[in-house]
Amino acid sequence: MKTAWLPAAIAAALAAHPALAERTHDITPNDFFSIQGMSQVQLSADGEQAVWVQSYWDEAADKSLNDLWRVKLGQQKPERLTFSPDKESQPRLDSDGKYLYFLRAEKRGEGKQPPYNGKSQIFRMPLSGGDAVPLTREEQGVKHFELGQDSLWFSTSRSHTEQDAFTAQRSANKGPNYGHGSVDVNPIYSLNLQNFRTELLLDDDKVVWDFDVSLDGKRLARVTTTDNELIFLEGWSHVEVYDIESDTNTVLEDSAWREQAPSPYGWLMHPKWSPDGNKLAWRIDYDGHPGQLFVAAIGDDNQVQWQLDLERPGKATLNGSDSLWRPNSDELCYRGAEQGSVKIFCTDIDDGKQGRTRTLTDGDYVVGSYAFDGRGKTMVMSHNSLDHFYDLYQGKVGKTPHRITNINPQTDNWKLPQISRFQWTAPDGSQVEGMLELPPGYKKSDGPLPLVVQIHGGPTAATPYALQHRSYGRASFAAKGWALLSPNYRGSTGYGDKFLVELVGHEHDIEVKDIEAGVDALIKEGIADADKLAVMGWSNGGYLTNALISTTTRYKAASSGAGVFDQRLQWLLEDTPGHVLNYMEGLPWEKPEAYTHGSSLTHAGSITTPTLIHMGENDPRVPAPHAKGLYRTLRHYLDVPTELVIYPGEGHGLSKMSHRKTKMSWDLAWFEHYVLGKELK
Repeated sequence: MKTAWLPAAIAAALAAHPALAERTHDITPNDFFSIQGMSQVQLSADGEQAVWVQSYWDEAADKSLNDLWRVKLGQQKPERLTFSPDKESQPRLDSDGKYLYFLRAEKRGEGKQPPYNGKSQIFRMPLSGGDAVPLTREEQGVKHFELGQDSLWFSTSRSHTEQDAFTAQRSANKGPNYGHGSVDVNPIYSLNLQNFRTELLLDDDKVVWDFDVSLDGKRLARVTTTDNELIFLEGWSHVEVYDIESDTNTVLEDSAWREQAPSPYGWLMHPKWSPDGNKLAWRIDYDGHPGQLFVAAIGDDNQVQWQLDLERPGKATLNGSDSLWRPNSDELCYRGAEQGSVKIFCTDIDDGKQGRTRTLTDGDYVVGSYAFDGRGKTMVMSHNSLDHFYDLYQGKVGKTPHRITNINPQTDNWKLPQISRFQWTAPDGSQVEGMLELPPGYKKSDGPLPLVVQIHGGPTAATPYALQHRSYGRASFAAKGWALLSPNYRGSTGYGDKFLVELVGHEHDIEVKDIEAGVDALIKEGIADADKLAVMGWSNGGYLTNALISTTTRYKAASSGAGVFDQRLQWLLEDTPGHVLNYMEGLPWEKPEAYTHGSSLTHAGSITTPTLIHMGENDPRVPAPHAKGLYRTLRHYLDVPTELVIYPGEGHGLSKMSHRKTKMSWDLAWFEHYVLGKELK
């Protein structure tokens, strides 16, 4: 195993920025709400200006809000473009760099008629100065749009009644809600930017999850389903190509990502036309298996001439859905996770063959979003480093990018945790890694620390090698004198396909052993105090928190957030049951032993750990009965100290600022009392 106490990147950053060297502020939970985020980075065709979405917490609104920002490259002086309390998203710069197009959901006036009825509409803002004006007035709002040279295309929503033998019966009895029969489908329209006329492009009663239009405006690619229930996207979705001039539609043959795939329950996403309009790329992700990136040449008759399933470099796992064709090249670029980093890779596609793949971001980058200029020579990207949160970087393609913004200057004097990659050996001999945070100034000679094991969700995800201050644990515990380990256990991304898929069929087993071995290694190293251990996680991290406390009694306290307690219940109730089917390798009646072993309910009689339970009232991904069942088990049958915290109106994540504050406050108080023995106030 190996670890580093002060990563070289931090030391180098401090040397390069003397103003940052004097760090005097101890990080607090409330500091989390001062951090602004950066996403959806865009670059103008001439490469002279970049725009992005910048998010921030607003206490009066009790939620996170978005605004649009711009920087003129070379001036390095970011300017805020919008000041609306309404969230903006999907910024797009026109080819001349004169206008910025974006989505905004705005409420205004008593009548609340579109475009001010709170539904997302397309707005346009002159970048030379002036107000944003709405271009659409859709009653149900705009779901997604793509910008062309002289036109833009957008999808909206309307209700469609399915026709079957009982359609009339449902219509005659309108009091109840029905499980099916009515679907929100997504017509696609074109908007001419010269005369501003809107025309219906395609409406065939289908749900459109994403689409792209070729640069010449001749072809439309869509990801579609017949129903807008999320379960249809994981296994019953299609890639379709529509020829606008001939009014013909083709559904691409899907055996490569269904019958021949490691799982039929894949999520199709992000169709993207090449600049010449002849090649189409799209992504598919699977729970528990590596995602794929396909490229197909589409002939004039909409038929596939050849098709590639891109091979990924090294141990990289595809990350996100924002693949881009680099202008003036045959390169398809995409983000890939690799040992806690997220890099940009570009692969040559030439006449049906995969050429060389190069890395545009050598080193420990954690790239959030990226964009190219119109010539494909300049790139901008957001990057979350070891010493700062997401900021904008710029560089020539193939050269080292450099930082050009500092959107969180308040963090310049924060005492940062010492972040390192910590590696250990699992019981079966596999090498496992996690991200270790230690208090500022800590030395091994200072002796062992209380330890929080903070477990990421997914599980097809990974904790990044970067500075993070999260409501789920990172940064605030190190500031309080704790060590914090975020294990990238078996099933995590960025460590090779074998490492990823070994979790399938082995949940509540192999990853639990991975995590426990990491804790043992920290104790053996003299970093963690064996008598002062806590565990926490959200989503799959909550599931693994439940698994750990039902496997061992070593943890003095636990915080289980949105965690699965019973696998059969999860398959019955969650909005994406393909997740359970993949890991259990079958349906409940096909694999009863797997569902039994994979459920912490089966092992719950062994739980003695005082457990704090968090749940969103309306969580569709890990529904409330899991948390309520765990609470009943601990409080009424096992007499284990527990607290159930229900967040009204929340889904799978906590969107309200007040709710996140509550969670962070409860976690700290719970751990300090049960692990450190502090008296409650």
